[in-house]
Amino acid sequence: MSHRSPSDIKSAQRRKVLIGLAVASAMTLPSLSFSQQLPTAKINTTKLAVTDTEVIVGQLHSATGTMAISETGSIQAERLAIDQINAMGGILGRKIKIIQEDGASDWPTFAEKAKKLLENDHVAAVFGCWTSASRKAVLPVFEKDNGLLYYPTFYEGLEQSKNVIYTGQEATQQILASLDWISKEKKAKTYFLVGSDYIWPRTSMKIARKHIENFQKGSVKGEEYYPLGQTNFNSLINKIKVAKPDCIFAAVVGGSNVAFYKQLKAAGITGDKQFLLTLAVTEDEMTGVGGENFAGFYSSMKYFQSLDNENNKKFVAAFKAKYGKDAVIGDVTQAGYLGPWLWKAAVEKAGSFDVDKVVASSPGIELKTAPEGYVKLDANHHLWSKARIGQGQADGSFKVVAESAELIKPDPFPKGYQ
Repeated sequence: MSHRSPSDIKSAQRRKVLIGLAVASAMTLPSLSFSQQLPTAKINTTKLAVTDTEVIVGQLHSATGTMAISETGSIQAERLAIDQINAMGGILGRKIKIIQEDGASDWPTFAEKAKKLLENDHVAAVFGCWTSASRKAVLPVFEKDNGLLYYPTFYEGLEQSKNVIYTGQEATQQILASLDWISKEKKAKTYFLVGSDYIWPRTSMKIARKHIENFQKGSVKGEEYYPLGQTNFNSLINKIKVAKPDCIFAAVVGGSNVAFYKQLKAAGITGDKQFLLTLAVTEDEMTGVGGENFAGFYSSMKYFQSLDNENNKKFVAAFKAKYGKDAVIGDVTQAGYLGPWLWKAAVEKAGSFDVDKVVASSPGIELKTAPEGYVKLDANHHLWSKARIGQGQADGSFKVVAESAELIKPDPFPKGYQ
């Protein structure tokens, strides 16, 4: 049996306290230990904009032009996520710094700004784009320069790139799921397809027509496209009145939605008289459209601000705390919020900011804190997500009226639709 003096006992107790403090510090400051364990030379071998204290990323959205009504929310949500990540210590001990560029609703400008971010600024990742036209414009730049783009918008599918992580829905999760719901719940047989005139609406309607005619044995009574920024839909509305479709299936985007839905109401085409489902109106667009002009119509999205879960309650509260109590959150805004978190998880899993290593670490990543609910990243770089239908309310919100029972596996190249 050993005998220790009081001073020995005090020394032993002091050591225990110090060890306890050290353990507590390591638990609350994981990024600090990462920083010490992983020097910059080890976690950045491709000359990205990474130092011992910060990592630079790009934001590339339309802050101006006809698409700003839709893309401003994505800018805000990505910044909220980055602020939250920085408050937690950043990524691998580095705080995130943002270089923001404006695509200005112009596709060549998007390509030019993407080149700047990758070749001049050497950003570690880019969060950006909205339209498929902007994504298609920047894609060759990202693939040539081996950049990494987190793209937040629901889109037509038929694409998969090593250099893009798609955080929105693809066609099987949005278009096909909503058409099946329309057929089952609304018994629709005849459709009028309308969209803005660029790749996403045209390809989406091509997929929709094939599904309606080949799989549902329905018919398309009309199909019309209008330039981005179009503000006169009177001739279209007359054609719809003549056709009398069971369903107007719409993919009008951006600021054009304001004129479209106001003119529909003025012509007496309202939600209590005509069934309409859109692929492109979220809470963001409703700020311009006005709930009174959209009430009773439907949107197909994976996220609505009204979703009742704890993740979403925290997200909405944080968003409003940062951007004001009247701020609204739409589907693409939420999908934009996921981008920085997915990137953080992949970087930490890889232990590196190098694009090839981050990409290799991305498949299988799960986000249990996503506002839309649990999501996971497939090997094809798309998210497993639920499909939801929301009915527009007079106050500009959406009431969720349908939700898929399970997460839908992403399938960007569905057979029979290409």
